[in-house]
Amino acid sequence: MQPLIAKIILPWFGGSAAVWTSCLLFFQMVLLLGYAYAHWLASKAPRSQVLWHAALLAASLLLLPIVPSPWWKPAGGDLPLLRILGLLGATVGLPYFLLSATSPLLQSWFARTGRGALPYRFFALSNAGSMAALVSYPMLVEPYISSTRQAYVWSAAYLLFAVLCAVVAWRTRRTPLLAAPAIQRVAPRQALVWIGLAAAASALLMAVTNHLSQNIAAIPFLWVLPLSLYLLSFILCFESSRWYRRPIFLGLFAVSLGSMAYCLAGTGVVSNLAVLIAVFSVSLFVCCMVCHGELARLKPPAGQLTAFYLMISIGGALGGLFVAAVAPVVFPALFEFPIAIAFTGMLVTAVLYRRPETEYWRDQWKVLWPAAAVGSIALAGYLAYNTHETVSGAEVLVRNFYGALRVTDYAANADQAATRQLTHGTINHGEQFTDAALRRQPVTYYAPTSGIGRTLLELGKYGPLRIGVVGLGAGTLAAYGRPGDYIRYYEINPLVPGIAWNQFTYLRDTPARVEIALGDARLSLERETSQQFDVLAIDAFSSDAIPVHLLTREAFRVYWRHLRPNGVLAVHVSNKYLDLAPVVRAIAVHSGMWARQVTNEADTRSDTFASDWVMVYARPGFGDLPWLNDPVAQIAVIPGLREWTDDYGNLWQILR
Repeated sequence: MQPLIAKIILPWFGGSAAVWTSCLLFFQMVLLLGYAYAHWLASKAPRSQVLWHAALLAASLLLLPIVPSPWWKPAGGDLPLLRILGLLGATVGLPYFLLSATSPLLQSWFARTGRGALPYRFFALSNAGSMAALVSYPMLVEPYISSTRQAYVWSAAYLLFAVLCAVVAWRTRRTPLLAAPAIQRVAPRQALVWIGLAAAASALLMAVTNHLSQNIAAIPFLWVLPLSLYLLSFILCFESSRWYRRPIFLGLFAVSLGSMAYCLAGTGVVSNLAVLIAVFSVSLFVCCMVCHGELARLKPPAGQLTAFYLMISIGGALGGLFVAAVAPVVFPALFEFPIAIAFTGMLVTAVLYRRPETEYWRDQWKVLWPAAAVGSIALAGYLAYNTHETVSGAEVLVRNFYGALRVTDYAANADQAATRQLTHGTINHGEQFTDAALRRQPVTYYAPTSGIGRTLLELGKYGPLRIGVVGLGAGTLAAYGRPGDYIRYYEINPLVPGIAWNQFTYLRDTPARVEIALGDARLSLERETSQQFDVLAIDAFSSDAIPVHLLTREAFRVYWRHLRPNGVLAVHVSNKYLDLAPVVRAIAVHSGMWARQVTNEADTRSDTFASDWVMVYARPGFGDLPWLNDPVAQIAVIPGLREWTDDYGNLWQILR
């Protein structure tokens, strides 16, 4: 359910990686409610349990199929977290609530039959089912079945689940049950340990997922990988005690915390895709194995079974709330990841100090604990120092749902004049020379030698232009504006326009008329009458993540409606990890258009970045220009590549 519903609503909220984090938060919160419900229901008489559960199962069927209503699409400029939570609640809230309650509820029923030992291995089995679904989704489901059809298939499967669950509840009603185990009070300190270990693992899961999604792509594969590893640690730790070996995993734990801290310090390791994914994924798995392994060692007797799961779900919800809801409001930059790393190190050290378990560990820990404590403090200090270095010197440091923005000045050197830079996460989103004589010069991905720069200079020869730009950044393309030109920007992040106007001068210096439409570009364009643009530039990528919903057949139909018959669509496809040009070409060919790729070299002195732009056009004679007619501008055809739609997209085929 999680990757499916997130993929369906992703286009409505700008394709942001934060959409998945918001979905994770929702499911963790509802998981908490489901476990609380199971804990409450287990205290009722068998007949009452059956009636309550059957009634809720029947009510949940009224929400099928799980296809969200278009009513939930956001208006321009509003922050979407509450809207996303409301949408999920109205669409999948009750079905997921009942699904989340199933595992502890069935275990409680099983424990009362007296047929075997405590059923904690069923918790592992439940997570194994979840992991199997998650792992199969990006490889066996997403590439072959449209999202809408997936929603209907899932709804049919849920109907079968509801029937089976009702049958089990009815049979349980007739099965002789032992007296319910006496509810035992949980000591506050013990409850805090359970909550803390679960919260640490949850916060790391959210932070790692956020980091990978923001810097690569907001796609189900990178959502599923960390969540699958998180579930795998639950499976192994609760299936049997043989998987979690303290001496082995504690050593790996120290290495993992240090590796994540090193990668976050901006030392260059994170520039490699394979290393980035491997380091964070393996480190997350090791940390979750330690947190969940210690949780499994603390499993209580039957009288505290549902309370134990309730504390775990509270911890998971708190970790999710910290990363997805609290951090974007409280912190001006991405501080939650280093905080989660430091918190996990200190918590595990404290837990091991309080519960050494065996004589061997009691003896060894007398020597190891001081070293572990010093190591945890040193790790926290290292993270604090590097976080301070990352944000120090910033002229502006702000953050919201869409990410962290930073404006920094860089002094002149032998190769380049002084510049001011806008950074989103780890990616440059615009620069400007601070020298008054140079500040109107377009730079970075928008230099005169880039595809968009050449297009604007060429079409500008024929008179005033109407230019649409999806993605504002520092407003660099306004440098091409002339008297009589009209430039309309579409920007989803409400913080960006203020930064572009006040921290950079492109918008203030241009003689062209400039307007900014706040909100998701595609939704804004869908609502507007035709703008009759001569050029429409699509440049809305956050970090190296791509808003997939801007590269679909349906999105391009919207673009064609806003372009003049001889207008040019310019799509920025620079990306370290994905070859996006063939995707644009496939849609262009389907629409009867030409598509050519324009690549330019970097030049440090002029602050020009290497960039790739795909120009899509039907303009007579435009393709005869030397820089478009060059064989290098031909886009390679990927065998079997289908055009993307809102229901279908396959990033495996274009992974570099």
